[in-house]
Amino acid sequence: MRMLSLPGFLSCGKKKDFNLTNEKDAHSSDNDENLERGNWSNKGDYLLSMVGYAVGLGNVWRFPYLTYQNGGGAFLIPYTLMLALAGLPLFFMECSLGQFASLGPVSIWRILPLFQGVGITMVIISTFVTIYYNVIIAYALYYLFASLQKVLPWSDCFSWADEFCSKTRIVSDCNTTLNGEIIHANYSFITSNNLTCINGTINYKPVQFPSEQYWNKVALQRSSGLDETGRIVWYLALCLLLSWMIVGAALFKGIKSSGKVVYFTALFPYVILLILLVRGATLEGALDGIEYYIGRQSNITKLMEAEVWKDAATQIFYSLSVAWGGLVALSSYNKFHNNCYSDAILVCVTNCVTSIFAGFAIFSILGHMAFVSERPVSEVVDSGFDLAFVAYPEALSKLPVSPLWSFLFFFMLLLLGLDSQFATIETLTTTIQDIYPKVMKKLRMPVTLGLCTLLFFLGLICVTQAGIYWVNLIDHFCAGWGILIAAVLEIIGIIYIYGGNRFIEDIEMMIGKKSRLFWLWWRMCWFFITPVLLMAILVWSLVTFSRPSYGSVLYPTWGTAVGWCMIIFCVIWIPIVAIVKVIKAEGNLVQRIVSCCRPAANWGPYLECHRGERYSHIVDPKKKKEHEIPTVSAVVY
Repeated sequence: MRMLSLPGFLSCGKKKDFNLTNEKDAHSSDNDENLERGNWSNKGDYLLSMVGYAVGLGNVWRFPYLTYQNGGGAFLIPYTLMLALAGLPLFFMECSLGQFASLGPVSIWRILPLFQGVGITMVIISTFVTIYYNVIIAYALYYLFASLQKVLPWSDCFSWADEFCSKTRIVSDCNTTLNGEIIHANYSFITSNNLTCINGTINYKPVQFPSEQYWNKVALQRSSGLDETGRIVWYLALCLLLSWMIVGAALFKGIKSSGKVVYFTALFPYVILLILLVRGATLEGALDGIEYYIGRQSNITKLMEAEVWKDAATQIFYSLSVAWGGLVALSSYNKFHNNCYSDAILVCVTNCVTSIFAGFAIFSILGHMAFVSERPVSEVVDSGFDLAFVAYPEALSKLPVSPLWSFLFFFMLLLLGLDSQFATIETLTTTIQDIYPKVMKKLRMPVTLGLCTLLFFLGLICVTQAGIYWVNLIDHFCAGWGILIAAVLEIIGIIYIYGGNRFIEDIEMMIGKKSRLFWLWWRMCWFFITPVLLMAILVWSLVTFSRPSYGSVLYPTWGTAVGWCMIIFCVIWIPIVAIVKVIKAEGNLVQRIVSCCRPAANWGPYLECHRGERYSHIVDPKKKKEHEIPTVSAVVY
């Protein structure tokens, strides 16, 4: 009889065929490189999750409007430049950062402990945003169910409408000629005397389309303002509950389940966009809409206006979802030697092409609406909520078989919202996993469902009669400056304090050695261009700040104060954590600050087999103790 020693783990976390504890974590599998955190089942899961996260509602309801407003096709010039100068460098940085250390947005700041508050800010902002973002998904669900009728409920002024509701413009008064004299008279007098209005003198009554009144009176039951909370709109609350149930069901196994769901939620919106584009292109007036979108002759002079460049930079920044923490979280589940460089370029280009493509689908049908209602396209074009829930539904209601097109459109909005929501919730659960790995290994499903339940209850304020004001308030403050502040500090911390050249060496450990010429562009962006652009956008946003409003409704002073409190609560952790880190460090004040500006002792690739010579001296005692399995003696006869 002889004894045979069997170590518990092979290199890079590959486990032996036997398992001493028989514990199975749904978040990881035996084929994963990182057995503790898990990896994406395949690259397709990761890429589609990233595309789904980046491509969201803003690609459909904001970009086309900005293009129309800022010179048509000429807007694509600053948009593309901002992609190259600001969007892509940050996107590549965050993907590389998450993949290198296999950590979420808070724990990743082992790279620079003084700035760990930046990661906390990202997570808190993502929490605020996920609360109201699911409310928007609930709106889409409500309209989706409302589309399942033979006649769309917003296609005409039904019993819920008031005297201002009208499908066409109503003439109020105008100038006319009577007995050789030009007089001004109301329209009833003119029609009763068989007179005609003089061109260019017609005034119209302030009327609202059925879709606008349906949105305000039926869907939202909107109150007069933030002061009037009103009651919970029960059917919106049920739609919100359903949306959270969908999110919880898709994420109950983490990336192993969400990675499969995104094959549908990320790809099917493109099918719907194509269907809507083909249908829209065959309608009368479609060409007029598309000409308004890209311009028969693009207005190049618009490029001389600073506002155009600011809009391009802002749209790129927000549409790529940088500085939210989600890119770091999703990339942390990649295998170490995955080519994050090509992934970043592919996802960024896909995001921008989607925005341009969506514009054609949106404007072709809006052009038809303008043709039918005999109005200029400029009067039917809008952005944000008004485009998604007023203008576009109104246009769809004028099509044959309108319930079908309405169902497809809101189903597309639902899918676009859901896969962005999947990634945001995964950001929160990844943060919890990095802090409490043993808890998440055993209780991932209860923790995920508990998180979704908590966020559902926090979102109930957004489905009251004043809910739309709360949604707009959170979006106005939390999704603005907080993200810009986090992005500026992120790039300054990594490039100027940790060291840009050092960071490039880290990336080369994953994707292989590259030439100096290859890194020239990235160095120019990371060291100078991108931080300057981000600072410019931040300063511009602060200088041009105006009190939040929803349509013509201004927010009360206390509402603006609540908004400031939310953003302060998000960013206050940056100085608080920095002060705590300095206090806990050893030495005099300067020594403590210098110590906190150096990477933590356990910073480096998650698995020791990837650390190489550069990180071979770094050992994480805690991790080593957790991973270490005693040698097992097996009896061999």
